[in-house]
Amino acid sequence: MAEADSTRDRIVASATAEFAQHGIAGARVERIAKAARTSKERVYAHFGSKEKLYRFIAARELMAMSEAVPMDPADLPGYAVGVHDHVTKHPEQLRLMKWGQLELRSERASVDDPFDAVVRKKIEQLRQAQTDGVLDASWDPTDILVFVSQLATSAFDQGSSIPGGKQREAFLAARRNAIEQAVQQLFPASTT
Repeated sequence: MAEADSTRDRIVASATAEFAQHGIAGARVERIAKAARTSKERVYAHFGSKEKLYRFIAARELMAMSEAVPMDPADLPGYAVGVHDHVTKHPEQLRLMKWGQLELRSERASVDDPFDAVVRKKIEQLRQAQTDGVLDASWDPTDILVFVSQLATSAFDQGSSIPGGKQREAFLAARRNAIEQAVQQLFPASTT
């Protein structure tokens, strides 16, 4: 059993790098298997399909980000800055998740999809904060999550136009400040 766990761990590590680099369509199960020192058949035995493997990896990365930057609906500006800082340090996580947004079919995954479960939990947190009077109830909680997430990651949507060196640091600091101010204006932090 330890070998199976070890093989699975190697598949996950290999697939994480492969999907971040090449996306879903460009990822090759052959490369994942080779890097994991196993066979394509073992990859499929563990995960069923390339899309299921991607969804597992994306959920795992989103969960890691959620644990590193917990959402506080009473302080969405702080949350947005935390997400910005996290993706500054871990751009591969954001890149991996963006591939899914670009490439996955528009129909929803199954009800037990782990990626969707993480998103649903965040939406429920926001909905509860609205019920508790912490957030403006006129906003759809899904829109709140989308807007805050998009603002938090906006610097990285510019791709290669982010300068390098000390200019990069100044650019990211200015963007961080702009993100905090924008989210504060849209969703003011609670004063209670």
